Amino acid sequence: MRPGNYPPGEDPRRWRALMVTLAGGFMILLDVSIVTVAVPSIQSGLGASASGVQWVVSGYPLTFGLALVAGGRLGDAFGRRRMYLVALSGFVLTSVLAGLAPTLVLLVVARLLQGLVAGLVTPQNSGLIQDLFRGAERGRAFGLFGATVGVSTAAGPVIGGLILDAFGEPDGWRWVFLVNLPFGALTIVLAWLLVPKIPASRISTDIDYAGIVLLGATVLCVLFPIVQFDSGGLRRFWWLLVLAVPLGYAFLRWERRRVAAERAPLLDPRLFTTTPGYPAGAVLATVYFCGFSGVWLVFAVFLQTGLGLSPLESGLAVTPFALGSAVSAWLAGRLVNRWGRLVTITGLTTVAVGFGAVGLVALLVNPDHLVPAILLPLLLAGVGGGAVISPNTTITLSCVPTGMAGVASGLLQTGQRIGAAIGTAALAAVFHATVVATGAQPTGLAVALFAAVAFVLFALVLAVVDFRGNRGNNELENFPSHSMTSSQ
Repeated sequence: MRPGNYPPGEDPRRWRALMVTLAGGFMILLDVSIVTVAVPSIQSGLGASASGVQWVVSGYPLTFGLALVAGGRLGDAFGRRRMYLVALSGFVLTSVLAGLAPTLVLLVVARLLQGLVAGLVTPQNSGLIQDLFRGAERGRAFGLFGATVGVSTAAGPVIGGLILDAFGEPDGWRWVFLVNLPFGALTIVLAWLLVPKIPASRISTDIDYAGIVLLGATVLCVLFPIVQFDSGGLRRFWWLLVLAVPLGYAFLRWERRRVAAERAPLLDPRLFTTTPGYPAGAVLATVYFCGFSGVWLVFAVFLQTGLGLSPLESGLAVTPFALGSAVSAWLAGRLVNRWGRLVTITGLTTVAVGFGAVGLVALLVNPDHLVPAILLPLLLAGVGGGAVISPNTTITLSCVPTGMAGVASGLLQTGQRIGAAIGTAALAAVFHATVVATGAQPTGLAVALFAAVAFVLFALVLAVVDFRGNRGNNELENFPSHSMTSSQ
């Protein structure tokens, strides 16, 4: 029997397929943060300016965010296995182009293309989980997915530091990209062998190209000024944020017309109007990522410029968060099927306490002893963080029809990328403004962390409101089976 002919949740290779696709997802998410520690090496190796290298860092998440929803829809239409293999192959190729780039311009172009294909890969992970797993197993699978997101985000600076230490100057930065070649090639081969095919009868190939363009333009108008924040993006490109409003409205009107005409939309508006749990979960994820993702740049700047640590040392200093997140994400994935939104409420509360404790330690402890003093609070924050991302993803996607899982996942992750961009810009601005005003980097770290706590507490309020509004339906087994009538 072909893998695609197994009933949902019964394919014997589903766990091995999940491990393979998460390996590719880890590699892609790692490239969001791993490059930050290589910036000085790139400047030295290519003789580039700081403003030029900024595009190497910010260009990747920009195009990544643009492609997520389209990647999800293409996976729904043409099969997640096919999209995963094609897009991951493109990611490996563009990684090699980045590693071999002889000039800064070619490096930036390679990074933009790398982000684009990465955005096509990522929604396939969540979509495959929706296809392959059912019931309590789905929660455990999303637990592993959440652990992958948390660990890859925090591990990037550590792995980047190790690579730079191993290969040295002037070309150590190239191996930050070239390391994707052997790892990616192995992942592609294993995915070819282990990832099941989606039966053709479940696939619709009516692609909403106009919707892709309209949504892409809307996301670009939001993300571009934010990712260019350090170089005055908001001051120079504020008008793009204004333009995003009519573009977004035009996109929604167009999608409603597609639904009325019984054609498959890029993004079915009914995801937000008739899908239990999806709107609240999507907004919660966006707000949480403002606080969660924004702190890592602040930590890197403080630890390296304030305490004089090397990139590797600064990365190792924040590994307790990654370790705590990895363990708790796995546990939370097992608990979410029974406790539902209560898991994310507990996780958000723990993250707020952990980050708040780090901020207090930064104010009260001598900088010479600060790193060992923040290890335990960071571990606590990590334990909470692992109980947020994967359970929220499970709950948010629990009632999404399988044929729309890719789009729903892509939109969810687009919100996360926007949140990460906003948080990184906002917390970095708070840190630098505080340092300028007080002359004390530990105070800047503390105030930035308190700002992160504010984002997390906002997400906590959203989680509590969602829990109270769905009291009695917070166990996933009690969620109603949901369907949408569409051409899919």
